[in-house]
Amino acid sequence: MVTFFSANEVVELAMRIEQKGQAFYLLAADEAKDPAAKEFFDFFAEEESKHEMFFRGMRDRLGNIEVPPGSDYEEYTQYVMALVDSHDVFNFDYTKAFKDADFSFEDAVRAAMRFEKDTILLFTELKRMVPESEQKFVEECIDEERGHLRLLAQKIRD
Repeated sequence: MVTFFSANEVVELAMRIEQKGQAFYLLAADEAKDPAAKEFFDFFAEEESKHEMFFRGMRDRLGNIEVPPGSDYEEYTQYVMALVDSHDVFNFDYTKAFKDADFSFEDAVRAAMRFEKDTILLFTELKRMVPESEQKFVEECIDEERGHLRLLAQKIRD
C-alpha cells in the first residue's frame, strides 16, 4: 500500500527544525559570557525564527495537498526520516553541554555549523517533497542557511 501524506506535513518538519535551531541559539546566547558572543548567537536565533515564520506561511498556503508518491516513495520517506533522526540538534543534550566548563564558545560555534550543515542537507531533500511552486522558496531558505554556515566558519577563523 502506498503511503500518502500532505505537503504541509513536510513543511511542519522544517518548522520543527527551525524551532530546534532557535532554541539552540537562544541557549548559546544565554550561556555566553561575552556580550559580543551573546549578540552573535541572538542574531542566529532571530534568523531561525524568521525561517520558521517563512515555513509557517508555506504550510498555510499548501493546505492538504498530497505529496505525489513514486514507486520508491516509502523508501525515500524512510531516507528523509533517517536524516532527521541523525540530525545533531535532535539528539544531543546541549543544555548539559553548555553547563560543562569544557564547552567553549568555539565548541558552540562548531555545533552550530553542524546544525546548519545538516539543515541544508535536510532542506535540499525536503525541497523535492513540496510542490514545484514552493521549491524556489525552499531554495532561498537553503541559500540563507549556507550564508549562516559561512558566517559561523568565519567566526572560527577570526
